[in-house]
Amino acid sequence: MSPQLGLGTYRVRAVGDAARTALSAGTPWIDTAPNYAHGRAHHDLAPVLAAHPAVKVSTKTGFDPTGRHSLAPEDIRAQTEQSLAVLGRANLVFVHNPERHGVDRRELHRAIRAAFAVLEEFAYAGRIGGYGVATWSGFTAGAFTVAELAGLAGEAAGSTGHHLAGVQMPVSLVMADPLAQALDGNGPLVHARDAGITTFASAPLHGGELPALMPPELVNFLQPGSIPHAVAFQVLGACPALDIVLTSASNRAHWDEARAALARPIPEDRLRTVLDAISTG
Repeated sequence: MSPQLGLGTYRVRAVGDAARTALSAGTPWIDTAPNYAHGRAHHDLAPVLAAHPAVKVSTKTGFDPTGRHSLAPEDIRAQTEQSLAVLGRANLVFVHNPERHGVDRRELHRAIRAAFAVLEEFAYAGRIGGYGVATWSGFTAGAFTVAELAGLAGEAAGSTGHHLAGVQMPVSLVMADPLAQALDGNGPLVHARDAGITTFASAPLHGGELPALMPPELVNFLQPGSIPHAVAFQVLGACPALDIVLTSASNRAHWDEARAALARPIPEDRLRTVLDAISTG
């Protein structure tokens, strides 16, 4: 089954307008953060979310609008309270790029566990649906694994009945490790899916840079007759264990193109050929 398309609001200027477009296209999920859109993303989304109570929303904690990063429990608590006050709800609260906390794994894991403990309180009280980790390099750099995150969540909750419910990471032909591992039945996407954790792919176009990096020969090999933007999504459509692909597409035509591309995945043999070539340089 192909992943669903969700709105990712990073680098989106008119967040409210983009959300209305995504909702008109039937998106099931909107992802945001307090520091997006120069600190305006939550405020711009609030009236849209109020008018669409069925859409799921995830936000993040860790960065404030000034760019300061903190996993301190008091900061996690204060930022989550503020997010809920503005947004009105949160199905998921992601700990945002926790790998920035430092290079010492034991200290990092202690900080993540402490952040999880705060979010467990919110989840146990029914104020958020669950929590997770949104990372840029945490899995690929070996800062943590899905099993380690689940273990930390269990410690934070005091039982295996924790509320760790989502992981988000970049997946594309540029950030291809999670994709290649998933095709082999391994890696964070598969491990998360096996644990009942919802998986999100961010940066499918690698900040808009990927289409320009794809020569016509590569596009034609992967999907004859397609175009670079579509192929980028068709690649993710072939990724096992992926639930949601987040895109910043802000007009209806781009939404419809991306959704159609996800539903027409690249054949696995062609994708493996390209990934093997990427891995060998």
